[in-house]
Amino acid sequence: MKQIHIGGIIVAIEKAIFAGGCFWCMVKPFDTWDGVHSVISGYTGGHIENPAYEQVKTGTTGHYEAVEITFDTEKIKYEAILDLYWVQIDPTDPDGQFHDRGEQYRTAIFYTTKEQQEKAETSKTELAASGKFSKPIVTEILPAEVFYPAEDYHQDFYKKESKYYQEDRAKSGRDEFIEAHWKVKG
Repeated sequence: MKQIHIGGIIVAIEKAIFAGGCFWCMVKPFDTWDGVHSVISGYTGGHIENPAYEQVKTGTTGHYEAVEITFDTEKIKYEAILDLYWVQIDPTDPDGQFHDRGEQYRTAIFYTTKEQQEKAETSKTELAASGKFSKPIVTEILPAEVFYPAEDYHQDFYKKESKYYQEDRAKSGRDEFIEAHWKVKG
């Protein structure tokens, strides 16, 4: 946890990193929460430094498309962010998410502290025990590695390219999955 000064007030901030398929679809759900300072699209977990989208999308770099969330721990707890994360993904799919296939679209929780690791493992265990899914939960919980922000045109894509974002999300099947399994609108 780190402390920063915002408007003369000391704020305790933390970072959380999640892979949930296409990073475009992972920004919006977290971006509007009170206490979330930023959601950055990027890449993590691979074997190439400073990867470019064209490299990552080949599925050969070992990177995940991911989001790095910076949040105020006094306004939003890590557990709440975990709860929101699970609702955004199919945690039983080892080969990608929805219409995005390949290792770059796998799901994972990247912990930045021992406490995050423990909370993520507890959350995963609780989800597995809930009976919500008939298949095993395959989302990995891994130590955070270097996070590389994606190119500028990927940042806040849902805002900058709203029409294209909506079309891509609609054809992905993500929203139908979320509604069917979590009984909420995607």
